[in-house]
Amino acid sequence: MSTVLITGANRGIGLALTKIYAQRGDTVLACCREPVKAEGLLALAKSLAVKNGGLTVIPLDVGNDRSVADLAQRFSSATIDTLINNAGVGGGPGHRQNATTMDFAAWAEALNVNTMGPVRVMHALLPQLKRSKNPKVMNVTSQLGAISLDLRISYGYSATKAALNKYMRLAAIELKQQGIAVGLIHPGWVQTEMGGAGATITPEASAAGIVKVIDALSLENAGGFWKWDGSAHAW
Repeated sequence: MSTVLITGANRGIGLALTKIYAQRGDTVLACCREPVKAEGLLALAKSLAVKNGGLTVIPLDVGNDRSVADLAQRFSSATIDTLINNAGVGGGPGHRQNATTMDFAAWAEALNVNTMGPVRVMHALLPQLKRSKNPKVMNVTSQLGAISLDLRISYGYSATKAALNKYMRLAAIELKQQGIAVGLIHPGWVQTEMGGAGATITPEASAAGIVKVIDALSLENAGGFWKWDGSAHAW
């Protein structure tokens, strides 16, 4: 069994991922900004406690240096096999993110959380990942960040994901030499608070696909960009 750390684990895809890993017997470190408000996550932790105690809920703000440093210190002697960078924000209303209008404060926050957040967490946990025999880092991105697609919505959010894609593609090359496999995945259009009720995929279906892709992630295919169904995504 593995130890899996998931950011943004309090709802949507993150909560669904947490449930899958915990129920299959892995040790899950489920991180979110405000655990006291994460009712679904806390309920899941309580339901699993009697079975294996493999789920720990941890406060983490990926956009805050001190919070990430505290996380790394808390698990300074631990081994983390898989890091799933899932936490993200939308960057404000879509109508405020276009060619003529931008909420710059919301965009800056989204850049901090969506782009720098995964990097911040990965950097902090490199010692824990390096203790694993098969360390993996999977970043939940979006097809909105693909340069090959001209989807003219949420420009600010799209830019944060494009930047994440580029950084992690380059990091995958370097970290492969250190034995760490890094990848990116588009989760699909998911029925979450961000995706909306009209989305086509449930969080559970998306998470199940993501887990399969993570299971298949290796040093041989590190640096890949996939869709939730396992197919390759164009950059």
